[in-house]
Amino acid sequence: MSAAAGASAPPRVLICGGGIIGASTAYYLSKRGCKPIIVERCEIAAAASGKAGGFLAKDWNDGSPVGPLTRASYDLHKELAEEFGADTIDYRTLSCIAVAVAERPAGSATPKKLQGVDWADLGARGSRPMGDESTIAQVHPHKLTSALARAVRDAGGEVRIGTVQEIEPGGTPRVRVDGAWMDADAVIVAMGPWTNHVAGSLGLPPVLGQKYHSVLMQAERTLDQAVFFQGKGDPEVYPRPRGEVYVTGFPDAPGLVKEMPGAVEVRAEVANRLESVGRELSTELRDAPRTKAQSCHLPICSDGMPVIGPLPKAPGVFVATGHSCWGILNAPATGKALAELIIDGKASCVSIDAFAPGRF
Repeated sequence: MSAAAGASAPPRVLICGGGIIGASTAYYLSKRGCKPIIVERCEIAAAASGKAGGFLAKDWNDGSPVGPLTRASYDLHKELAEEFGADTIDYRTLSCIAVAVAERPAGSATPKKLQGVDWADLGARGSRPMGDESTIAQVHPHKLTSALARAVRDAGGEVRIGTVQEIEPGGTPRVRVDGAWMDADAVIVAMGPWTNHVAGSLGLPPVLGQKYHSVLMQAERTLDQAVFFQGKGDPEVYPRPRGEVYVTGFPDAPGLVKEMPGAVEVRAEVANRLESVGRELSTELRDAPRTKAQSCHLPICSDGMPVIGPLPKAPGVFVATGHSCWGILNAPATGKALAELIIDGKASCVSIDAFAPGRF
């Protein structure tokens, strides 16, 4: 049954969390006539949604329960690019390749490109394709999340800055924000690895965070191939438009997150290692300036799958988190399915039964 069953007006929906999951859900709710309120502690895309790589792969989750969600969401990313403008959110298709590299620094070795490899020309020993422009794309997470939030505001929804302190389930669930209660017909918890902070007696599953660092470097030209390296710690490199290059890797072990959104420490030794490795992988990056170092926590559930849907022990409360490294990719379909579930009582764009919170 939908949260607004029997009501003539669109349901009042409070969304706790201003990352891409919350913003996507709010966006698709607004498309259905709702005026959702996003409650965010810091700012839109303050955590992983503002610092992730934005790599999109259509078929990498095929054969797993996440596969249909991924395929549906990949197609929705293209629709969002058409609506917002691809340049506005830096959406584009590109190819992807795995490159095995020597463990020792490339030093003064003569650059050599393997067949099918665009720019990774230092220490390369072998390669294999991982996707082409029909199955690989990318988007700038912060720009997309911001565009979704703007569209929500333009449709009459709101973004409120405040700290979610408590959620009270029931026929008319409510949320305590900075000491004041806000009533709703449905509450969505989309707080990533900070979901535990409002768990209380809601029956929320435990959510861990895995900390990743990344650095941005500026190449002299726009590179058109994402590369997953094997060797040198297995870094991942996602070139972006206008010469920006995103380098990530060397994650921490998953654990409970104590750092707060907007105040996640960037450890210099990890950022410096990413920069150094980037320079060892390509002549295109050897002298490229580093423009930024950042870090974020990716939300992870114990079984490695997202948790999406109504909480069995908390009437009127829904959850959407645990998307791990595929949060940006799977956010649109997650948000659209949740919007359908709340308004229609059933998700129709893709089944989310496999992600039900009741499995924990």
